[in-house]
Amino acid sequence: MCKDDTPAAESTAASKNFIEQQIDADLAAGRNDRVHTRFPPEPNGYLHIGHAKSICLNFGLAAEYGGLFNLRFDDTNPAKEEQEYVDAIVDDVRWLGADWGDRLLHASDYFETLYEWSVELIKAGHAFVCEQNADQMRAARGTLTEPGEPSPFRGRSVEENLGLFARMRAGEFPDGARTLRAKIDMASPNINLRDPVMYRIKHLPHQRTGDAWNIYPSYDWAHGQEDAIEGITHSICTLEFENHRPLYDWFLDRLAELRLLPHHRPRQIEFARLNLTHTVMSKRKLLQLVQEKHVDGWDDPRMPTIRGLRRRGYTPEAIRAFCERIGVTKQNSTIDMLWLEDAAREHLNETALRRMAVLRPLKVVLTGYADGAPLPDGEETKLCHLDNHPQDPSRGTREVVLGREIWIERDDFMEDAPKKFFRLKPGGAVRLRGAGIAICDEVVKDGSGEVTELRCRFDPDTSAKFEDKKVKGTIHWVPAEECIDAEVRLYDHLFEAENPDKADEGKTFLDNLNLASLEIVVAKLEPCLADAEPGERFQFERLGYFYADPIDSVGDAPVFNRTVTLRDTWGKEASK
Repeated sequence: MCKDDTPAAESTAASKNFIEQQIDADLAAGRNDRVHTRFPPEPNGYLHIGHAKSICLNFGLAAEYGGLFNLRFDDTNPAKEEQEYVDAIVDDVRWLGADWGDRLLHASDYFETLYEWSVELIKAGHAFVCEQNADQMRAARGTLTEPGEPSPFRGRSVEENLGLFARMRAGEFPDGARTLRAKIDMASPNINLRDPVMYRIKHLPHQRTGDAWNIYPSYDWAHGQEDAIEGITHSICTLEFENHRPLYDWFLDRLAELRLLPHHRPRQIEFARLNLTHTVMSKRKLLQLVQEKHVDGWDDPRMPTIRGLRRRGYTPEAIRAFCERIGVTKQNSTIDMLWLEDAAREHLNETALRRMAVLRPLKVVLTGYADGAPLPDGEETKLCHLDNHPQDPSRGTREVVLGREIWIERDDFMEDAPKKFFRLKPGGAVRLRGAGIAICDEVVKDGSGEVTELRCRFDPDTSAKFEDKKVKGTIHWVPAEECIDAEVRLYDHLFEAENPDKADEGKTFLDNLNLASLEIVVAKLEPCLADAEPGERFQFERLGYFYADPIDSVGDAPVFNRTVTLRDTWGKEASK
């Protein structure tokens, strides 16, 4: 095949990330004739946005190269695994758009094979049964500058090791009494190669295999072998596994020498994990937030879990676009939450229908026409036809009745307004979205001096001028008579600090929680929003994008979650 050295070809090659470049090199050198990737979650918690990056990367590479993608559960630790997590992970990965075909797999599918291969490694002198407990192994492991001390059980005969390993499987020893360890090099500068544990005794039922096993493989032993069994070509994982790669390769090398590998060996490639501002990604810390009720569960819309992002109203398209934009590197960094929010805004701007809602209502009474004529009898002053989507005429229009009384946002009125305030003020005019011009003649206050009502004249000509000047401001409104009341949840960042883990001395990440991360208001909404289906998304004009909560919305009483504001209001406030 001739090499295309045109500028266009060079540009395409240069635009590929380092993983794609390595895959291209493997294919060109004949090391692989296909691409097969996998996503291997542990079923001990809910997935978060960091996992989404890995899912999008692994599935995206398989799709790009016309290859295959596996979803494989690393279910090697029954102490922390639950079917609830398995079901949620399957649902979340499918929601993101990944397709594993008929390859929904589990590490437990290979328990027997892994055991048999361990026996072969014992026979070859590459593994031994150790009676040191965890503290003793830790003490003998050495440091980064000092070698470790070999286990006193390292020199056992093959026959003794085989017998003890079989008895471990049979359940003859209590938890922690024995381990199977690889026999590598206690003086290796890479601590992961200092005779790592391959099996631990755990008398626990497994969610898939029941009581069949009393020993369970370690992640380091199971992971690479599962890749090999499944024919994975490129095992793509995050940077914390970079120092584990020599062990990954050591196990594969030994099995290859014993002619046990069923396919070409996989290759591990590491990339930088995703870190986001104003949140945490640690499963332990996320679990702490849930258990201590700082949030309302794993699907709380303030959580960085995929479950939480879904309930907040994020779309899979937005998350995939975000993962694509931030790219793939080998340098750890923290991505500003703004990138994720912008991806949501961009997709929702294209897809969400427009509606009007007033979160903090102030009543406006239309007293007459601008020329002094009285308004018509009855409640209807004007029937307004509003676009469902201003950039997409095919989405049609809707009718909203402008009555004598309407609600506007309290922030859209200012009694002592500065010169550049183009909304409503005493003696001033503003355009009502799709309806006409309101001219403020009177401000009504209660006994405490709070503004309770505005009385305005109305001009139905939306292009009318006021005092021979163009009316610059446009505000939204809802009809007081026909509007519906609905609960609206205004979500913000869960943590005030960009890096929640950076806490003052004597404090923890919990001290950085944003106590204003949720505000609940009873809003006034356009009448048609009573028919909003759970899971529908809307742009509330001038306010943001909102999602009809799929759990709490009932019948004609929808509950709306704010997905994201129209602009980066947090960043603006922070800069002030």
